[in-house]
Formats: sequence, C-alpha cells, structure tokens
Amino acid sequence: MGTALHSRYDVAVLDLDGVVYIGDRAVGGAADALAAARVAGMHLAFVTNNAARPPGDVAAHLIELGIEASPQDVVTSAQAAARLIAAEVPPASVVYVIGGPGLHDALREHGLVPTTDVDDDPVAVVQGYGPDMPWRQVINGALLVRRGVPWVASNLDSTVPTPYGPGPGNGTLVSLVATYADRVPVVAGKPEPPLFRETLARVGGERPLVVGDRLDTDIDGAIAVEWDSLLVMSGVTVLEDLASLAPEHRPTYIGADLGCLDSDGTSVGGWEAAVRDGGLVVTGDGDLHAWWRACATALWAHLDEAGTPADTQDRVPGSVTS
Repeated sequence: MGTALHSRYDVAVLDLDGVVYIGDRAVGGAADALAAARVAGMHLAFVTNNAARPPGDVAAHLIELGIEASPQDVVTSAQAAARLIAAEVPPASVVYVIGGPGLHDALREHGLVPTTDVDDDPVAVVQGYGPDMPWRQVINGALLVRRGVPWVASNLDSTVPTPYGPGPGNGTLVSLVATYADRVPVVAGKPEPPLFRETLARVGGERPLVVGDRLDTDIDGAIAVEWDSLLVMSGVTVLEDLASLAPEHRPTYIGADLGCLDSDGTSVGGWEAAVRDGGLVVTGDGDLHAWWRACATALWAHLDEAGTPADTQDRVPGSVTS
C-alpha cells in the first residue's frame, strides 16, 4: 500500500453534511478518522456553503459530536461572500443582508456594517440562507438589487437538509431575486472558487484535498480550482450517479467514508468488478473503500467505451455477485 491520503496532503477541505455528520449525528467512524488525520499532521478545514450559522456555532456542533474543532477551523460561504463585498465597496460601508446571522458576523469581520433596514442607504446586498428571515427582508433586498448595487450570493444550492427531507435552498430564493431584478449575482460558495480561496487564506496549506459527498458542488468545485478531491459515499451520491459520470467530473479518489483518509485512495483490494451484458458484476472481498473504487473503475471504463451507463440495479455497498 502506498502513502495514506492524510500524509500525502497537508489540509483536508471538508464538506460537512453527508461527510462529517448527517443532521444531528456524526457519520459512523468520522470522529476517529479525523482524529487520526490530525495525528498524521493533516490540518482539517470544515467548509460549508451554509451561510446562516457563524463559525463558532458550527464548531460547537462538531464538538458535541465528539469531533475536535475550533471556530478558526470553520470556513463558511458567508465569509467568502463578505470578502467579495469588501473588495467592491469602501471601508465601513453599509451592506443589506438577505439571510441569517452568519452573514452579519462575516461582514463585521471586514469592517462593514450589516443592516436589514433599507432606509440605512446600503450600498450593496449579500444574500444567503436564513430560515427565519421575514418576507419583507427579501422584498427590500430585491428592490436594492434591481437598482443595480453590487450583489453577492453565498451559494446557489437548490436544496437544504431538513428533518423532513430536502427543502428549498438558497439557490431557489436567489433565482427569485434574479428573475425580479433581471440580474445575475456574483457567487461565493462551492463550486465557485472564492470559498476554496477563502479556506486556504484562513487555514493555510500547500497540498489541499477537497473531501465531499456532492459531485456538483464539492467535486466540480475542486476540479474548477485544480485541486485533488476525495468523493465519500456517505452522503447524497449513489452508485447510479457514478455509472453516468463523465470524465471531466470525476474525483481523484473515492471511498466509503472518511476512513478512506487512512488509505492510499487507489487500492481495490480483493474486489474484481466488470460490466457484463450491460450490468455491473462484482466478485471477491475486501473493505468498502476498495469496493467503491473497483465499481467506479469498471463503470467508468464501460461508460468511456460504450457511451452508455451500465445497469447498477440491485448492487449495494459491498455486495457480491454469485
């Protein structure tokens, strides 16, 4: 086995939901895997597109789950958005907020004055997820955007996790404002580069590894900034998604969960996978990280050669075809 990923890279740019935790519980083995990565010398950056919660709140949640973290380890799209706004307006400018307290804190960090009162004559608008904001706050912000002031969106995520399933995310409300104002915002969050640049500016590092469960934000974002990536299958991505994944959207590595950081990211162990009669066939044995790699290798080889995705029906993690 080659060098483990946590020794090959000096900072893990970690997505949160689906990677470190799912709702109010940690992903199985995440705490131990991250502790081992720290011992190996890897710095951990907890990076989120969610602009609602300040870094201190995110760190407190991680600590409750048994994961060592400080506010300085957390990087949010609110922070990236505030830096973009600060580059566009004079110091101490008033900025209108469509969103939650995370945006207010991020703006103050840059010496800007957040407001939700249109009569304060704000010179820019920043928009992010805010589950408790009143509708009037959205309307007044949209009016300002329509007037042409600088407008930065924290992210364009179409959904947000809720206890009842995926709900409408910040992207849906940004789309509403964009339609009304006939404008397109500057976007700070993944998959756009600003949040990745914000991460290295805050935590340092020369060999970053993006770790995520979403192809459209985490992996595509890593590809956009030309960083290596690890796709973990503990979140929203499923085997069927891998079967149709074009070469330009593929991660550098794939694994079952964060325990993959203690592997070389490439071994398929004792698994053998192939596509026969259009369907995925897997034989052998080994760990789940290797199972996912073997499946991905076979699925991508078939897609590249045949031009159509293989059938993955009835294949579940670790399953063997007799």
